[in-house]
Amino acid sequence: MNSNENLIAKFYTAFGNGDYKTMSECYHPKIHFIDPAFGLLKEEQVSQMWEMLLLRSKGNIKIEFSNVKADEFSGSANWVATYNFSRTNRNVVNRIYAEFVFQDGLIIKHTDHFDMWKWSKQAFGLSGLLLGWTGFFQGKIQKQALLSLKKFQESK
Repeated sequence: MNSNENLIAKFYTAFGNGDYKTMSECYHPKIHFIDPAFGLLKEEQVSQMWEMLLLRSKGNIKIEFSNVKADEFSGSANWVATYNFSRTNRNVVNRIYAEFVFQDGLIIKHTDHFDMWKWSKQAFGLSGLLLGWTGFFQGKIQKQALLSLKKFQESK
């Protein structure tokens, strides 16, 4: 494995161990993170999001990663998060494809891709099945995710 592949492995190993501090050390100070649940997060928001999610999981999250590939500029990995969604206590198995851009030996851009409808069916049950594919429902999920992050940041 090259240094950027090792960096991705370090990130997901720390994630699996509930170690948000080590995850944060893998990120460049100017990190940009994008995913369907939170949209765009920047800089300290990104590390605080992982901290919030790990603390809410109370150690009940399983992280598996595979297919790590990287060169000196960009990389990718597949990962699976298995956990109980805190708002509904429903079991979720989220399959994610991650893309990375590197700068100064750190991750400066991290983009997670996953099917929001599949996720919402698991997280919300029937309402997710019926409405999870709509822009309205997905917008509502993103708004709630950002509000949760804001409350978490204010509580620190």
